[in-house]
Amino acid sequence: GALLVNERIDREELCGALSPCSLSFEIVVENPLELYSGTVEIQDINDNDPVFPSSQARLEISESVAAGARFPLESAQDPDVGINSLQTYQLSANPNFALDVQTRVDGSKYAELVLEKELDREEQRELNLVLTALDGGSPPRSAHVQIHIDVVDANDNAPVFNQSTYKASVRENTPSGTLVARISAYDLDDGPNGDIVYSFSSHTPAKVRELFALDSATGELRVKGQLDYEETKLYEIYLQAKDKGAVPGVAHCKVLVEVVDVNDNAPEVTVTSVYSPVPEDAAPGTVVALLSVTDLDSHDNGLVSDVNDNAPKASQDSYDVYVLENNMPGIPILNVSATDPDLGRNAHLSYTLLHGDTTLGHLFSINRENGTLYLLTSLDHEDQVEFSMMVQVQDGGFPPLATNVSVSVFVADLNDNAPVVLYPHPNSTTTTYTDVVAPGTPAGHMVTKVVAVDADAGYNAWISYTLLQATDPSLFSVGLHNGEIFTARQLREDDAPEHTLVILLKDHGEPVLSTSATISISVAEMVKEVLTDLTDVAPANDPRRHVTFYLILAVILVSAAFFITMLSVGIFKCYKWRQSKELYNSSRSTTYRTPGPFHHIDAVRGGFTPPSFYHQVYLTTDSRQSDLLCKKPFTSSPLGSRQGTIRNGEPGLYHQIVGTASRLPTPAE
Repeated sequence: GALLVNERIDREELCGALSPCSLSFEIVVENPLELYSGTVEIQDINDNDPVFPSSQARLEISESVAAGARFPLESAQDPDVGINSLQTYQLSANPNFALDVQTRVDGSKYAELVLEKELDREEQRELNLVLTALDGGSPPRSAHVQIHIDVVDANDNAPVFNQSTYKASVRENTPSGTLVARISAYDLDDGPNGDIVYSFSSHTPAKVRELFALDSATGELRVKGQLDYEETKLYEIYLQAKDKGAVPGVAHCKVLVEVVDVNDNAPEVTVTSVYSPVPEDAAPGTVVALLSVTDLDSHDNGLVSDVNDNAPKASQDSYDVYVLENNMPGIPILNVSATDPDLGRNAHLSYTLLHGDTTLGHLFSINRENGTLYLLTSLDHEDQVEFSMMVQVQDGGFPPLATNVSVSVFVADLNDNAPVVLYPHPNSTTTTYTDVVAPGTPAGHMVTKVVAVDADAGYNAWISYTLLQATDPSLFSVGLHNGEIFTARQLREDDAPEHTLVILLKDHGEPVLSTSATISISVAEMVKEVLTDLTDVAPANDPRRHVTFYLILAVILVSAAFFITMLSVGIFKCYKWRQSKELYNSSRSTTYRTPGPFHHIDAVRGGFTPPSFYHQVYLTTDSRQSDLLCKKPFTSSPLGSRQGTIRNGEPGLYHQIVGTASRLPTPAE
């Protein structure tokens, strides 16, 4: 069972740059039958020196090149790996240049000259430097190259690439001549100094030059050799652009070429027979042969085929999305995420928006490939607050499997609506709202109320009221949150008869939106005074002013007739009441207490609120026998509303009021 070395082992010949380098084998043991796998790792020793492509390098650098410019140098190659491979570079001492050692993605090193001090051709026409490459062995091995630098006058402008790094992908086994990438550079100079020639940089490995070809005139990088994903998955190609000037300007770029795997390797089946032939009396379960299957391809190309037996699974069953109203159309608001453990087409997911409501199709759209939900139009919180929809995630198997995800979109409110005044109506042109307050009214009496609404929600709809302007600021005050206007002090005889208040209404949104309302208040005691005020504020150019006068006169006459009728009825009721009183006294009964005489009916107005909001309460001298008289619908003026209260009152209610004074008191009274 001893494993022996059959011939001299050269790791570089067996594995090249691949690390670790290993050889695999299998051993079959009989009686009992067992199979063993073994691996021999070939360890590297530092038996190779770094090697430069040439022993000398020549550079031409213009004296106009600014400090900080970089110049790639020839890279050394070392077939050893690990610590024994090329590790660093060293540059001989000089006053102008420093050395910057860079590392490629594969771990290899390359060096660039960095100009630290600008060159002066008149002071020094040429420089000679020595570049040393060192590996990491013990002791280290090295290689040297002579660098000769000519300092000359050159172009004012060097070529410039439109990007420093290009990325491309190409399938393995792609035919020769296939375009991989096209690099492009420009030079601001004219003539030959502006003509650009593309080429590989000096430190581009020879293997890359064998696999790719570069058109020096167009900058097209094409496949030249046979690409193999199993050998190399990524190529880092360094290219340069030179102009045709006497001292050519140089620009450098990098192209990253990713090799895409294709299913170009058939599975390999290894069969090891143990019994041949197989005895006819072999017991069931007897091992006849051992089989192993391998495939050099990667990912799906190297696995057994998949069955679509898994439905897509979303990261969460439902989503709640909050969007501010007045949004920009076309913005993404959600990414529905789902996975499918199947492979290939069975795991390819597509996203569909199920339109339970046909209007949703005009508002929302979803990217079929990545599940991004877009909002197609601007939403309005005042129009609709919530949208509910269903997103279906379906795989590409046959038959396809699907999962539904619930999505709720909530429209958050913005302060985009200013308060709107309902009373007094801001656009009224035919009706003047004038509230009346009697002289001598005490402080704290509610005169009227500003009524407003805000279409927004929450704090955006919370309205505050402020007295912005007044004929006499000391006379009236306004409730901060209810808009009720009160007398701030008792009215005096020397107060102005007409007052105009400007109320500022503000919401609590950000930014604050506001509006204003104008209130007219008359200090009057008689109906005549009110009528005079109303006539004064009527538009002078109203062609119907005579009609309005006759209407007001008719109202006064009807009211006077009504008042006389009511007075007559009152006298008649008093007469009847006195008769009942005498009848009561004649009964000589002291069980009941006789109520005092009915003097009059008190009319108390519960605050001068707008005509459609206040009510009238009528009381007898004994308030326990009072009844409520409701107001009929809106009339055209404060005076009309007061007169209409009595005129439009329900007859039954009125008779109930006066009737309470004529009935006998109960024992409890």
